[in-house]
Order: sequence, then structure tokens, then C-alpha cells
Amino acid sequence: MITDHKESGATTAAQAEQPSTAPFPQPTYEAYQRIFSGRRMPFAYVDLDLLDANIRAVASRAGGKHIRVASKSVRSVGILRRILESDPCFQGIMTFTPHEAVYLAQQGFDDLLMGYPCWRADDIAAIAQVTKAGAHITLMVDSLAHVEHAETIAKREGVRLPLCLDIDMAIDLPGLHFGVWRSSIRTAAQARPIIERIAASQYIWLDGLMGYEAQVAGVGDNYRGQALKNQLVRFLQRRSVAEAARRRAEIVALAQTFATPERPLRFVNGGGTGSLATTRNEAAVTEVTVGSAFYGPALFDNYRAFRYLPAAGYAIEIVRRPRPDIYTCLGGGYVASGGLGADKLPAPYLPVGAKLDPLEAGGEVQTPIHYSGPIPLNLGDPIFLRHSKAGELCERFTHLLLVSNGAIVDEIPTYRGDGQCFL
Repeated sequence: MITDHKESGATTAAQAEQPSTAPFPQPTYEAYQRIFSGRRMPFAYVDLDLLDANIRAVASRAGGKHIRVASKSVRSVGILRRILESDPCFQGIMTFTPHEAVYLAQQGFDDLLMGYPCWRADDIAAIAQVTKAGAHITLMVDSLAHVEHAETIAKREGVRLPLCLDIDMAIDLPGLHFGVWRSSIRTAAQARPIIERIAASQYIWLDGLMGYEAQVAGVGDNYRGQALKNQLVRFLQRRSVAEAARRRAEIVALAQTFATPERPLRFVNGGGTGSLATTRNEAAVTEVTVGSAFYGPALFDNYRAFRYLPAAGYAIEIVRRPRPDIYTCLGGGYVASGGLGADKLPAPYLPVGAKLDPLEAGGEVQTPIHYSGPIPLNLGDPIFLRHSKAGELCERFTHLLLVSNGAIVDEIPTYRGDGQCFL
């Protein structure tokens, strides 16, 4: 059965913790230039010293809750293993496609939660097959159609499948939908017929509940030069935190009335990197999903309550110099998904002071970088950048160079390097 870890609360992330500081000096351009000397560009890397610091920071902020690792923000089997083996608080993975879930099960991972619904019958059948072999993959549902479809396939395959009900965490205000468009389930009244239908079946059962408050977990509140917007976001996030706690508690209480000793409600999942400090305070929540915190991408610099270290990045090569303060590099235009905005562009990282050109930004084939700092740059030298998001970086590279104590210590594949392409 679910164990309550803390009393529910509606404190904001900013109230709950203060920005962290690096426990050791962050790398310099000269250090990275020396470490990666001779490597063909572009390449992607993970600084294990910074990654491990981020892992420790997440574990210290878990507040007694389990942390489920979001695979979409990691996309490397080797890094997933490192995180999960680092501390007992890390338990389970939230996957993003059925093919990925099956692949991870085949790699020996267990307790896999589909973060999103899937529909294609042969995909669900594939999950049923690895379930027969002993894997535990929980399907995400938010409608009777999802439930009945999963039940039909489970019956045909001769297996019982665990389900998770997705609860919508967005809030609606006059003229504003604050959050993302996910589930249609917001109230216990809306959840009841789905939970009843699951409870009545011998081929499926309710394994858990999930509510993702994206408008807190993935929306920064500390953008430079946007003071009024930041204040509005903080106000809306405070309202969202309170509403999420109320909504989750209401539906968890309902679901518990249908749980049995043989089939307990195993978990209640919530939140993300940006809401860890508030989601962990809810008594109804047993685990918080975290992904972006591990790599520390540029998008998550825009929070006032915390700061993770820039553990992952990539390098592009200077190939020409059209002006003394402009260094044009080959490739590098790796723009993040989501709504269009400057915060989805890659962020020049080292040397400090490097900037994208405001008109060209990151290019398909060339990226001009403005830099007039003290470090002399020459043709063939690298410029180091950070992706706006975390795991999307790995879709551009087959391998990650692993750095520790001032040297490359290993090279491991991303999903792409394993020959996998899920989305």
C-alpha cells in the first residue's frame, strides 16, 4: 500500500529551497579544450563530476520520496544505469514510447512506467509479451477507450497488464489555459467510471496514478528582463501547486477505496525537475519524476529556486572568421522542441561571453558565434554549447564522451548509438 511520507502543503519552490552553488569550480574553456584535443567535432559529452553532483543534489532534495528517472531526458542506457545505481531513492523509469519500454526491459531494467498513452495494438502486444517474461511495464491511460483497448489485448495475449491513470494538472483561468493539454480527467467524478471499469476486469489492474504539473515542473520563473512575466508565472504556479495537491489527494482517496491487498495502489507519481520542492510535500505522492536535472540543460537556468550544474554539452568547430569578433562554426543548430522562443535555442557555454548571432542563431550547417573575450580563438578550435533541453541532445549524437578528473574516461552510446530511434 502507499506510504505517506510528508504532510501535504502548497509552499512554492522558491520558498522551499534556495539556489544551489557548485561544490567545486566548474570547468574552464582551456580545460575542456585540452581534454578534448584532437577529437573530431561535433561531439557530445557528459562531465561525470557535474553529473554526479546533480545526482546527489536530486537525492538530497527528494524529501523521503522515491525518484523515478525520466528516460526522455537521458536517452542513454549507460547513464540511466549510473543514476539508478547511485542511491536507493532512485527507483523506476518513466519511458516515452512502447518500443523504448520494451527495449529497456530487454536491457534488464524493471518498474517501467509509460509516461504517455499508446494505442497501436502490436505495441501493446509487445509489452504484454515482455510482461509474460517477467517485466513490469505500466501502461498510461486516461479514458475508457484506453482501458478497454488494453483489456482486449491483454485478454488475447493471456496476461494481466498494470495501468496508470493520468490526471490532468492544468488550470483554466479567464482567457488562459495554464499548463499542457494532456488528460481530460480532473475530478474524482470523472475518474470514477474509469477506475470502476479497471477494477471490474480480470485482465488489467490499477497500478498507480500520475499527475504532471508541467506549468510548475517545466516553466521557469526567473527570465532575465522579464520581471512582470516572472511575477505572473510565480503567482500562477502558487495556484497550480495548491490545486495539484487538492486534485491528486481527491482522486487518490477514491482509488484507494478500490484497492485490495492483492492489487494495492502501488504508486502516486507527480511533478518533474522544476517542481521537486513542492511535489515532494504532498502526502498523497509517493514518487516524483526527475529527468532534466541530471544533465542540467540551459532551459533550467531560468528558475530562481535551484540551479543544477551543466553536465552535458556539445562542441562545434570554428571553420572561418568573417570578422575579428565573429567565429563561424560548422553545424550546431540543435533547437529544442516546444513553443517557439529564444529559450529553445542552444546556449553558448564556453568560452564565457560567447553569444549566438541574433539573426542567424544556430544554423543547419553553420553557426556564427560572437566573442570578443580574452581567450584567443583560432580556426579548428571548439566552441562549447548546451542544448536547451536535456535528452534531445542525444538524438543528434551516437555517443557521449565521458569526462572525469580532467580526462576522457569512457565513450558510451546514446539510444542512437544503440541503433534505436523511438521519437
